Amino acid sequence: MTTEAETRTETPSFATLLRGGNAGRSAVVACGISLHAMNVFLVATVLPSVVRDIGGLRYFAWSTTLYVVASLLGASNCARVIERFGARGAYRAALGLFVAGALICSQAPVMGVLLAGRFVQGLGAGTLSALSFTMVRVLFPPALWPRAFTVISIAWGLATLSGPAIGGIFAQALGWRLGFVAVACAAPLLLLLVETCLPRERQTIGKGQPVALVSLAVLCASALAVSWAGTAQSPWLSFLGFAAAVAGLAVFVLRERSGKARVLPRGATLLTTRLGAAYGVMALMLLGVNTEIFVPYFLQRLHGLTPLHAGYMSALMSGGWSLGSLLSAGTRHVRRATTAGPLFMAAGLALLCWLMPLQNDALGLWGVGAGLAMLGGGIGMCWPHLGTAVFAAAPEDERNLASASITSVTMLGNAFGSAVGGMVTNLAGMAELSMAAMSVFGVATLAPLAALLLMPRIRRA
Repeated sequence: MTTEAETRTETPSFATLLRGGNAGRSAVVACGISLHAMNVFLVATVLPSVVRDIGGLRYFAWSTTLYVVASLLGASNCARVIERFGARGAYRAALGLFVAGALICSQAPVMGVLLAGRFVQGLGAGTLSALSFTMVRVLFPPALWPRAFTVISIAWGLATLSGPAIGGIFAQALGWRLGFVAVACAAPLLLLLVETCLPRERQTIGKGQPVALVSLAVLCASALAVSWAGTAQSPWLSFLGFAAAVAGLAVFVLRERSGKARVLPRGATLLTTRLGAAYGVMALMLLGVNTEIFVPYFLQRLHGLTPLHAGYMSALMSGGWSLGSLLSAGTRHVRRATTAGPLFMAAGLALLCWLMPLQNDALGLWGVGAGLAMLGGGIGMCWPHLGTAVFAAAPEDERNLASASITSVTMLGNAFGSAVGGMVTNLAGMAELSMAAMSVFGVATLAPLAALLLMPRIRRA
């Protein structure tokens, strides 16, 4: 966020992003995040077909888990790759890994090979996602940062809307293997944009940072534990996995504060700093938003919607996120937007807590749609300004690291959000779906309210 003086300065219009060299640079940022997002939603749609074809149902969840862990590794090392090879070299490496992983998946004869491909693909996708955030800071002046973050939100929202439909076409008509090939074929188009639109000079800042191998190992172990906690059948096993993940995060934080080799920039693990508070708000808001993964299931079981209708109704959250970012990015009233955002989220979650359990209720279904739109709109109002705050508050010599770390925080927020939701539904009892739905959204309401308490620390100069 910004100081009072900064909030009175109007952000340039979106047209500025479409003029001259900015148009190509905006396309690079948007296409990088779109390729990552499209892959996430397309693969989620075709995975049931994969299991029917090559088996491996018991490892179904590990396809996502390994992808998330690999993405964390890719995002965490993105800044070092940029510092060594420059932006163009980083994109070439990321796209090479992404394509290799996709092609391995497309030819997988058994689930073990597919999991290996997903890990390689995740390394590339995590780097691509981190590059999109890093390029916002490198390629655009500070006045355009909120607008460029909105481009990322819109690109993600469009991928959310189109990914399931495209995945459904491949799963039902063309075959899931061609789906992975199609994703790989999109990579050369992004590489062409990179080669023609990025500046020729090396985009590097600061000296190379040492690789924090131990911290990365602890972080990945924590992500594995929390992913396991979200899928464990027993409530006690879920709690055990979640406790192990929290303990791993505590060790990670201690190492980040005391070690010379770090995954995050200085001050990122202290909520008393502006940078740490910005990361904290991001993580808390993602905890609330990630309840959206349970929405299709609840809509099908409680309200009788078809899988397609339930999937696209849940996409209202992504649509609200894109619209909220679009409306908020150019505002001169940043303080109001970042106060209203968490309140909108909390109100949307409260609506879902109240109306989702009402089975086959037409009026309640309209309310569920409104709640999802409010949930997405709330985080959308804040997201451009949170990203700007991270860029502005990061130490000068670690701004590449800070930019790339947004992806790591996003991945962890999503993983912990899924695990918390899984634990709550297990404790409530998935057999009693109404109680499970009420519990998931009710508990999640606390996350944006906690984020609201941290907002004043971000706004101060």
